[in-house]
Amino acid sequence: MNMNINMKMKAAVVVFPDSNGDRDAKRAIETLGIPVRFVWHKESSIEDFDLIVLPGGFTFGDYLRTGAIARYSPVMEEVVRQAKRGAKVLGICNGFQILTEAGLLPGVLLRNRGLLFLGRDVWLRVENNATPFTSAYAQHQVIRLPIAHGDGNYYIDDEGYKRLEGEGRIVFRYCLPNGVAPNGVAPNGVAPNGVAPNGIAPNGAKGDVAGIVNEEGNVLGLMPHPERLVEPILGGQDGRGVFESLLNAVCGRVN
Repeated sequence: MNMNINMKMKAAVVVFPDSNGDRDAKRAIETLGIPVRFVWHKESSIEDFDLIVLPGGFTFGDYLRTGAIARYSPVMEEVVRQAKRGAKVLGICNGFQILTEAGLLPGVLLRNRGLLFLGRDVWLRVENNATPFTSAYAQHQVIRLPIAHGDGNYYIDDEGYKRLEGEGRIVFRYCLPNGVAPNGVAPNGVAPNGVAPNGIAPNGAKGDVAGIVNEEGNVLGLMPHPERLVEPILGGQDGRGVFESLLNAVCGRVN
């Protein structure tokens, strides 16, 4: 890995009140030799970054709705601006919720099916490896990542779901360890009758959606936590591919 090239990449992790994944996200990025700056949510003007991460946690105690208050933090105007200019934005768990509240991603994250908080490992299938967040993975590769959320039940109407599917914007989908989606659905994720498949996602997410990108492909919302599985000491490295992919997209291929 060329550290000098990596140092040219500028990354930021936004810190909100009650964020709890900010340090994990910073550490995960730094393992690739990329310098990272914490950005406090009250900052209303920040330098341009190649990557901005909205980490997991319970911003503002998850009052009103998850991400509903954080969406109005001063820094979010900058996040929206930089996303529109092409910066990569990664929203993890609560960060995904904030991205939907801010209108950077479609849909909404509802309370989990069963109304229980879920904290365990899950299996995901890479549905599209032609994005800045997934190029280090093989198409339909199955990976293991942890979840820790009470509001991970992704919902979008049927028309919106079909659009996401047709445009290849469903990037990660919950699956069985062998990669099979609900009811034996093939890796294209669409059941024979055209209805969104459901049944594997522990939170009840429509179509078993775990992560989606925006139309431009530079904003990813992901409920599982890739930053918590990037080093062997953590029990695996399946999440490292997300950050390697981002490095590839900004600085060229990692050697």
